[in-house]
Amino acid sequence: MNIIEHPLGPIFNTRSKVLILGTFPSPKSREARFFYAHPQNCFWTVLSFVLGEASPAPDSASKTAFLLKNRVALWDVIHSCAIEGASDSSIRDPVFNKFRPLIEASEIEAIFTTGKKATLLFNEHCSDEAGTKAVYLPSTSPANRAYRSKPAFMEHWMRVHDILKNS
Repeated sequence: MNIIEHPLGPIFNTRSKVLILGTFPSPKSREARFFYAHPQNCFWTVLSFVLGEASPAPDSASKTAFLLKNRVALWDVIHSCAIEGASDSSIRDPVFNKFRPLIEASEIEAIFTTGKKATLLFNEHCSDEAGTKAVYLPSTSPANRAYRSKPAFMEHWMRVHDILKNS
């Protein structure tokens, strides 16, 4: 497996209050050059529901504006790695992003990670540098389709709303 470098920088501004991190962009997201671009990934639908907002238009500019308006920063835990397809279990030789500059340049109060692997990797390798642990959110990936229909799925995601509503 070849090492792949993350093609995207973080989306955030000085007003960002919540940081949501995936593990590493899927092939569809790398191809689209934007986060959560797989058509069966429900990230944008779930986040829209949590925020009580209409889903953004599918273009990158609309999604970026949606995130910034709602004080949500978005990035991934891994800067580069070897990976097969979109399988987190195949990740090898990860190099992790540095989060301290993003946190210091914003109002980030909470870091959430989408999926067990992102949570594990962040909390083991990045939390000291970031100064905080990440809070687990269930993955919005099509591979997690069975869990997405359970009430606990949205209960986890509503924690994002809880942080933002106290803005």
